[in-house]
Amino acid sequence: MGRHTRGLFVAFELGVYSFGEITPDPFTGQAPSARQRLRDYVEQATVADQVGLDVFALGEHHRGDFAVSATSVVLAAMAERTENIRLSSAVTVLSSEDPVRVFQQYATLDLLSGGRAEIIAGRGSYLESFPLFGYDLGDYDALFAEKLELLLALREQNPITWSGRFRPALRDADVAPRPLQERLPVWVAVGGAPPSVVRAARLGLPLALAIIGGSLFRFAPFAALYRNSAREAGHDPDALPVSINSPGFVAPTSRQARELSYPYFNRGMLENFHERGRGFHTSREAYDEQASPRGALVVGSPQEIIDKILYQHELFGHQRLLIQLGFGGVPQKDTLKAIELLGTEVAPVVRRELAAHG
Repeated sequence: MGRHTRGLFVAFELGVYSFGEITPDPFTGQAPSARQRLRDYVEQATVADQVGLDVFALGEHHRGDFAVSATSVVLAAMAERTENIRLSSAVTVLSSEDPVRVFQQYATLDLLSGGRAEIIAGRGSYLESFPLFGYDLGDYDALFAEKLELLLALREQNPITWSGRFRPALRDADVAPRPLQERLPVWVAVGGAPPSVVRAARLGLPLALAIIGGSLFRFAPFAALYRNSAREAGHDPDALPVSINSPGFVAPTSRQARELSYPYFNRGMLENFHERGRGFHTSREAYDEQASPRGALVVGSPQEIIDKILYQHELFGHQRLLIQLGFGGVPQKDTLKAIELLGTEVAPVVRRELAAHG
């Protein structure tokens, strides 16, 4: 299990996440079935647990080129095959969800997993769930603000009385089951929006900062903004962990990592981008640039990944890194090997180095 003490991280955490994309293979043109993708993810989580990674997280999407729409169900299957790894959403599109159902689902997952459930809540950069569930995109930010308020209230009180704009009121409602953890962990996912960073800080919630492109250096102000805003709101910044979430891949050598992952990443960006059918091509040169030491992508040999994490830590002082491993459907055998390398060769060194300089 992730090493927590009264809500504080006491060691650096390393994990992986996936969006559940179903992408045609760039070489054969064949796409896996949804069933196969789901079984792949359960196997990946099992191996991640065995090699000592800290977190396995799954995204939520509601269209045919993704396999995961019921994230908590898939995480529950993983719970039965794992022992220690934390199981998280990445993200729960809270704006188009019912916070009561979200709380019940993840409380159930928490009980099944022995206290390993987490929620990473976000507004949603993929927007198909809004019309699907009858929400107006004009209410994009207001929906998230209100529903996050309710989700946090559900953690603190039961029965609960609450009223808002987008959901029927609750009056002495008994919301069950209750999680095994005293407080179900809720993180806030943000991209490049400073108001979202400030909101997480003022609420005293952990921050999951998505960095999917560009120079790492230009994202450093977000970590500073988060900690300064938390301090101004009366929270101890040292008690609020920060996670960096970025695409990446690892293989025994730098060349193998890039050559293996690039065709799949490019196909994924073409096929599974935010607006279906409106993806874009990523040149190999651009991919290699983003995989360089100062770029956003966490791609390379184990030593390169270690060096990048240590550089990230100089910029962000973060407590967790989640890698979107093999976006676009890198073959399962290569993905499992990457997970093994992260757990056996990368994580122990990073933890040791950061502990020594802690």
